[in-house]
Parts: sequence; C-alpha cells; structure tokens
Amino acid sequence: MIPQPIVSQEFNRYANDYDHMLDHGLAISGEGKEYFAQRRIDWLKNSLAHMGFSPRHIMDYGCGTGMTAALLHEQFHDSAIVAVDPSAKLIDRAKAKHGSAQVQFELCQEYRPQEAVDLVYCNGVFHHIPIVHRALAAQYVWRSLRPGGLFAFWENNPWNPGTQYVMSRIPFDRDAITLTASEAQALLKTSGFHIVSTDFLFIFPHCLSLFRCVEPYVSSVPFGAQYLVLGRKESRG
Repeated sequence: MIPQPIVSQEFNRYANDYDHMLDHGLAISGEGKEYFAQRRIDWLKNSLAHMGFSPRHIMDYGCGTGMTAALLHEQFHDSAIVAVDPSAKLIDRAKAKHGSAQVQFELCQEYRPQEAVDLVYCNGVFHHIPIVHRALAAQYVWRSLRPGGLFAFWENNPWNPGTQYVMSRIPFDRDAITLTASEAQALLKTSGFHIVSTDFLFIFPHCLSLFRCVEPYVSSVPFGAQYLVLGRKESRG
C-alpha cells in the first residue's frame, strides 16, 4: 500500500489545469505532451519486441489524466490496462475521458498488488515521491508484477539543463527532487529488480528535429532529457 504522504493534495489542487500546465512547460521544446508520451511508448515497445516480450496485463503507475494509459492500449491492443494514481480528481478525469472495459482506472490506495501484471509503465512519478518513501513505492510496483515481469521506469534527467528549465515552468514540478539514472538503478536493484537496460531519449527540440534520427545510436550517453531504466522482477526465494 502507498503511504498517505505520497498522496499529494497538490495534484488534486492542480487537476483541472494539469494538462495546460504540462503543455506550458513543454512549449519551449516545440512539442506537446502527446509527442513525448507517444515516443516513450514507441521506444519501449521496440525494446520489448527485441526481447520477445509481449505484455498482456499492463499497469500505468501514476497515470495522471489517463492519456498514456489510452496510448498504451493502442500500442498493446491485446493487453488489459490498469492505471493507478493517488489523486482522486485526476482519476475521475481519466475515467471520464479514457475509461473502458480494457482500460481501468483506480486509486493507488485502493488497488491491491497481486503479482499479476506483466509490465509496469511509470513516467515522471518518482521525483514527486518523498525520498524516504521511494523504496516503499518501488515495492508496490514489485508486488504488482508477476515473476519475470518488467518495470519501465521513465524519469527526467537532471543532468540535462533543458529538463531543469522545463520543470521550473511547471508549478507541480518546481520543488520536485529529481533522480539521476544511477540513483534510479540503485533504487530498483535494492527493490529486487535486475537492470536490463538504461536508455536516454529526447536530445533535440523540434527546431532540430532533423537530427532526431541520430538519437537511437547515442541512447547510452546521458544527454537526453529523459531516461528509461528497464528492470526485471527477480525472485527473492
């Protein structure tokens, strides 16, 4: 169970303006939130395909207004999606716009992990979680995954100055405490995950989009605005 301190009243307060604030922060990149969400999912899907991994049950951990959960269903259309978030107002918005028989939304506090999920997707959530509670949140994910399941941990790269500037423009991100990729790896390892890969994405803004074809070849270099740590749940027995 996620502890109450993680349930941010801030997100309930910003729920009605959440998407607008996010797009305002991202505007300097020349792209909107949909572009970044789609590229994250495309990158992840390609990585999973190379591994021969086909998830049938996916969790979107920290789903916000639900856009990514809907995109996950589009890309992994044979999968059932459960999307969780600590903000009741965000969950209500997500249900109203994206809820369906295949895409279910629940409060984190009410969802009970049962080691049944194949893949957990998480983007930009852990920098909002107080440091002392991050291990507990990672355990929540670990207990949600079946043995051998994968945790796709996307976070903002604090080494990228553009990332820092974008976050300063978003009210609910200004005071967040970011994690480096090595800190994320350590957190996952301590929580029982084997690190499969670490990739960095989003180097070039829209005005330099001609050079984006280079990004797959330099994804191991920590230039990108975000990174993906892919971890596999290992047995503790």
